[in-house]
Amino acid sequence: MQITLSIITPAYNAAKFIEFCINNVISQNCPVAEHVIIDGGSTDGSVEVIRAYAEKYRHIAWVSEKDKGQSDAMNKGISMAKGKILGFLNADDFYEPNVFNRILNIMKTTPSPTLVVGNCNVWDSTGKFWFKSTPSKISLTNLMLGKFLDAFPMNPSAYFYHAALHQIIGLYDPEEHFGMDVDFMLRALQSAPVKYIDETWGNYRYLEGTKTFEDDKTGENPRRLKRIISRHEKRLPATKRVQIAVLRGFYQLMTELKLQQGALLKRVS
Repeated sequence: MQITLSIITPAYNAAKFIEFCINNVISQNCPVAEHVIIDGGSTDGSVEVIRAYAEKYRHIAWVSEKDKGQSDAMNKGISMAKGKILGFLNADDFYEPNVFNRILNIMKTTPSPTLVVGNCNVWDSTGKFWFKSTPSKISLTNLMLGKFLDAFPMNPSAYFYHAALHQIIGLYDPEEHFGMDVDFMLRALQSAPVKYIDETWGNYRYLEGTKTFEDDKTGENPRRLKRIISRHEKRLPATKRVQIAVLRGFYQLMTELKLQQGALLKRVS
């Protein structure tokens, strides 16, 4: 049977989550989907779990070897993938039920290449629901303005795209070990249409000890995002840079006015 959808999981020493991840993909009951697992040479028992499932389920393709980081692992997965549609699932995240078949139906009438984005539930380190990410205002301009809550898909479990997109924008940046998804999104939005659908597809565990969590704790994450945005902004046409500069000034002014209004109301009350 021809593979249509490829789900790629980069993993390293993820024994705590890898079996749940594998079973989450199995539970989608999608016969034209494959699960490509790129293990970075784990030593915690992950490999044994992956091997056992791969021997039982033909839709699992995998490799375990040292890599140069998460972006490198993701690129290896892309090179192995057989599907025309790609999705990424980190070992500690998971999909809602019947997402794969829903995506395939959507992609039937979606021109290639297109980025299709849904919502994502975010869970904290204690396993409690935190909030739902709804990037309904996703666009290059909004990301350049830093409107991440409104415009950025919180986790790759909530978006899918045609593999052909990489023929236009290239692969994930192997030198970017933290903000590879932001860098990818900024490149993708310059080269392909995006389609937002108000449905919840993914679940993101914001776990203590992960790269994102530690980046936020040290305050490095906003600085890193600013550097990535600045790098991409410098490559834009002059007219687009001017437009973004004007909008950014207006956005910052409105934010300051709201803060002042809030402070005034607080004093009055």
